[in-house]
Amino acid sequence: MIKADLTGVPETALWTLYHRATEAARPDTVLPDPRAVRLVTELDFPFRERLGAARPWVAQAVALRALAFDQVVRAFLATHPDGTVIALGEGLETQFWRVDNGRARWVTVDLSDPLELRGRVLPHGARQRLVACDVRDSRWTAGVDAARGVLVTAQGLLMYLQPAQVTQLIATCADAFPGGTLVFDSVSRRFATRTRAGAKGPGGHRLPPMPWGMDAHERDRLRGAHPAVGDVVDVPLPAGRGLLGYLAPRLASLPLLRGDRPLVTRLSFRADAAPHRPPRPARRAAPDAPH
Repeated sequence: MIKADLTGVPETALWTLYHRATEAARPDTVLPDPRAVRLVTELDFPFRERLGAARPWVAQAVALRALAFDQVVRAFLATHPDGTVIALGEGLETQFWRVDNGRARWVTVDLSDPLELRGRVLPHGARQRLVACDVRDSRWTAGVDAARGVLVTAQGLLMYLQPAQVTQLIATCADAFPGGTLVFDSVSRRFATRTRAGAKGPGGHRLPPMPWGMDAHERDRLRGAHPAVGDVVDVPLPAGRGLLGYLAPRLASLPLLRGDRPLVTRLSFRADAAPHRPPRPARRAAPDAPH
């Protein structure tokens, strides 16, 4: 048994693994993931005591989100078989082993503690690289061969950044990887507000506060993060099992959930956009100038 002792935001890697493995263990699972199932049994961590009971509908929702990301990665590798996938804040995600085509390069970027745990419990080959770096520090973009295509993924990450940091991360990706793609998920403003008020999630587990949320009608504002932001595309959740599985790909058409729902968004970066230069701060602001 390998001891896992993550707290705060890094602990969410264990919460996600726990639910993904719970779904994967079902005979009718929407996301076969034997490596996740095995990993839960190999970790010395009190999953149920610390994270609460894994409810089936939550486990399926987590798996459907992972499956949506898998589909984006598979589509990218279909057109860029020798491309690079950069997984930001990957935690204990086992996506590489679900989608690997035998040729792609894979870069995992995470903080030192979750990255050290990942390195001990998951085997990494010659095409995989682990980078210990805060995603807010652009040094993680170094050493990536962008000529063969780059896809950056951020699953379960951006909601833990400040709004300005989300904008900066998008700009960093656009500057570093012209012609590349970024796919990420986000929570609604209402849900983010609830976490900051200390509300408990399903199973009684208190998620860390989420500084950033985005409603569906705000998504087009992401174009303002950088001149190279081109397509801003909604990635619907795949169909799954039961009522939740039926509703998942149809959330955008439901009046009560259309604007207040979790989102998966894909951004593409134009290769011919002018370099981004943030505006210089004014030397002295007028008394009534807006901020």
